[in-house]
Amino acid sequence: MSVPAVRADRLSKDYGEHRGVTDLTFELREGEVLGFLGPNGAGKTTTIRLMLDLIRPSAGRIELFGLDARREGPKARRNVGYLPGDLRLYERLTGREHLRYFASLRGMPDLGDGEELAARLDLELDRPIRALSKGNRQKVGLVQAIMHRPALAVFDEPTSGLDPLVQQVVYELVRETTADGRSVFVSSHVLSEVQQIADRVALIRDGRLELVDTVETLRQRALTHVEVTFAAAPPPGAFESVHGVRELARHGSVVRLTLEGPADPLVKALARFDVQALDSHEADLEDVFLELYRRPAVAR
Repeated sequence: MSVPAVRADRLSKDYGEHRGVTDLTFELREGEVLGFLGPNGAGKTTTIRLMLDLIRPSAGRIELFGLDARREGPKARRNVGYLPGDLRLYERLTGREHLRYFASLRGMPDLGDGEELAARLDLELDRPIRALSKGNRQKVGLVQAIMHRPALAVFDEPTSGLDPLVQQVVYELVRETTADGRSVFVSSHVLSEVQQIADRVALIRDGRLELVDTVETLRQRALTHVEVTFAAAPPPGAFESVHGVRELARHGSVVRLTLEGPADPLVKALARFDVQALDSHEADLEDVFLELYRRPAVAR
């Protein structure tokens, strides 16, 4: 059995009155994309900083490739690429000079995949960083993070400032990274982004993990949303006794419902009325996320 790229065991960081993270336990497997989801301030960046030994844990431990991220930090991080959420670049350097600097720090004889990645991202390497837009600076950060083909890529909000076409290229690069057995940890609050690229999702809330599961399993557990247009609005409470159905809202003759479980009870209940139109959609990760955040937090 292969060693996980990342393994956190009851990892905690206490900032006193300020929110940190508490008792995080999770794994990122070889060849997997783990989406680390949560709103701003939930603890996503703190977790990454603990992973990279930029800050030290108050309790617990985190390992990279079986090596303690604190005690064996340099060796553990040797094969890691990192794109920070608060990206800072050397303003006076060009993109190419910036990549050469990082290549030299890694002992690389050249830019590795840097030229090819820049071309795919439509990044001009010979302009000074100070002359680049936010999106092009983000591209420089992306290239430096993966140009050496790291076994683990850690991305904090990777598509921030990128237009939709470039975002799709980033998703392709993530898929290519895992296709040859490497791992990707993606911290994001963009649900549609994580849904496209993640194998599993970890949801963090107020510094604690609410769940870790596959995207598909989460979608299967989530509610289906149904919008029904009637010839005449059914009476209030018409669907209260229907198993798995909850009425969310109504506007005139249009009623919005959620469905958990089989659709058969709802179909039979609707047959009692004159239905003009019916629209339903499977839950996506955004639905799952919002539903979980409506619930009370896990007991502490």
